[in-house]
Order: sequence, then C-alpha cells, then structure tokens
Amino acid sequence: MDWTKLDWNVLDRLRDGFLQGTAARGPYWKSPADLANYDLTYAERIGWKWDAVLGELKTRGWTPPVQSILDWGCGSGIAGRRVLSAFGSSQFDSLQVWDHSPLACDFAIESAHREFPNLKVERFTTGNPVGLLVLSHVLNELAPAARTELLALAGQAGAILWVEPGTHVLSRGLISLREELRASFRVVAPCTHQAACGLLATENARHWCHAHAAPPPNIYADSDWVKFGQRAGIDLRSLPYSFLALERLNPAQPASPSSTGAARIIGEPRHFKGFATLLSCDQDGVVELILQKRTDPALFKKLERDPGLPLYHWEKAGNRIEKATQLFPEPPAPDA
Repeated sequence: MDWTKLDWNVLDRLRDGFLQGTAARGPYWKSPADLANYDLTYAERIGWKWDAVLGELKTRGWTPPVQSILDWGCGSGIAGRRVLSAFGSSQFDSLQVWDHSPLACDFAIESAHREFPNLKVERFTTGNPVGLLVLSHVLNELAPAARTELLALAGQAGAILWVEPGTHVLSRGLISLREELRASFRVVAPCTHQAACGLLATENARHWCHAHAAPPPNIYADSDWVKFGQRAGIDLRSLPYSFLALERLNPAQPASPSSTGAARIIGEPRHFKGFATLLSCDQDGVVELILQKRTDPALFKKLERDPGLPLYHWEKAGNRIEKATQLFPEPPAPDA
C-alpha cells in the first residue's frame, strides 16, 4: 500500500465507526485492503504515540523483563511492531497476536514477518503464557464482559504496556485499571510512585493523566501527510495519549530511583505573563504549582517550547516552585 492507492471510502467508513462508537459492536475490517489503508495512515499516527511512550521508557532505563510479546486486539499490528523496533527484536523469542477479526490477525502476522523475518510470529491461543501484554486503543471497544476477560489475561502477564487516546474518559479508564492491577504489579510509568492515583481525589475530578506526542519533524514538509490531514480533518500536531506501563511485582526488586521525591507534569503547563501554572503529580498527590519566570527563566522558556520528559524534583514554598531539577535530562546537542 502506498499513498497513490489510498482508498478514502475505506478510511471514511473506519473513521466514522471509531468516532460514532460503532467499532465496539464487532469486527469492522471487511478486507485486507481496509487494514492496509489504516496501517499507512491512522495506525501510523498511533505509532507516533507509541514512539513517545517507548522513548520515555528507554530514557528511564526500563526494558521488558520478558521474552515474548502478546499484541492483544492487534488491528494492523502497529503496536507490537513498534515495541519490537524500540527494544530490538533480538530481545524477544516470539510475537503473538490476537484480534476478534481473523483478517486483522493475518495482516498483523504478515506485516511482522516482513519487518522481522527471523522472529517467530503466530496467533495467540488461550492458555499460552503471557509475557509482555501490549494493548493499544482498545478501552472504548470493551464491553463489560470483555473487560473482565482482559483483566484476567492481564493478571497472567509478566509486564503490560497500554496506550490509549488522551481523553478524559479513557484516561480515567486507565486509572481505574491501574488501581485494580497495582496490588500485583509495579507501576513503571507514567507514575513516579506506587501510591493510589492522586487524580482520584474529588478536587481533581476535572483533570486527567495525559501527554502529547510529537509527530516526526518532516511531516509538515511531506505533501502526502499534509493532504491526508486536510482531507481527514486532522490536526497532525495533535497527538494526545494516556498510557500505563506495569511489570509484575518482584519482592526482591529495589525501588526505582525515580520513585522517591520525583514528580510528573500532567498535560501541558499554562503560560501567562511572568508565570506559568502546571499540574504536578507525586506520591503526595496531584496539585497545581506556580513557576515564576524570574525564578528560573530557562525552565520557564523550556516548558513553553519543548517540555521534554516531564519528570522533575521540586523545591517548593507552598504552591510556588523555588527550584527545579529535571530528572533524565535530554543529552546535549552535538557540536555543529
């Protein structure tokens, strides 16, 4: 599939189904061409969200503690392939896929075979061990019974990577799942702590845990993507996402270095003349903090232009930031 063969009738039907919620009523793939059109466009944008999540996990020094991947609800298989690319296919001995559509399973298997010809790729069979459970954009398609079944499957996993659109409803859904799973799993990210989610406090009901991925820098100069964005009515810059990374608890495992005194900025800071406000989450809860521009002009500017990995240690006076230390700072740019 390439841009010259794009079928807009297929893409319009799929997008209408996703927006209207009819995708939850059963398989919506009618042919391999549906999946090919989707994989080139909408799935690739989901892949950019996965790139952001996987990039953060690697920066934080995390690698999957298991050797197999199960891409559940795989669709075209974009999530499983992104995980393999990020961590290296040689780290894994197999990729399993499952979807309620056999067409999707076939497409995901064929695509993974082309990209990783030396990796064992097969359909998941109930009863197989579950290593790294990969889940992408599935919450809004789960009926209550299916959610219960998926939670039971998740309970068998060695680790879980789960990415959803960054909406209030779906973020809150992930928070609910986090609370159900954290008795058996260590929360790797996005959280910097293992306590109950601070967003569950009544005063934080309007907030949700999300971040924004950056598309590849050449997208705006790519005429195919520009035309796609215009035709689909999509802002190519808008890539909000929510995610959850978990690994099964190991009593002998030491606490993560980022779990003591570390905070995460939720969403995007809001800038005003001379100050910015931001929503900060740490083990003590979620609070709104104020950063005066004069306190740290460089950080004020960075948060406005390129926040980077939003993990910090704050020194505070009440709700005002007095000093900020960025955790996992970006490496310096190479000399020109």
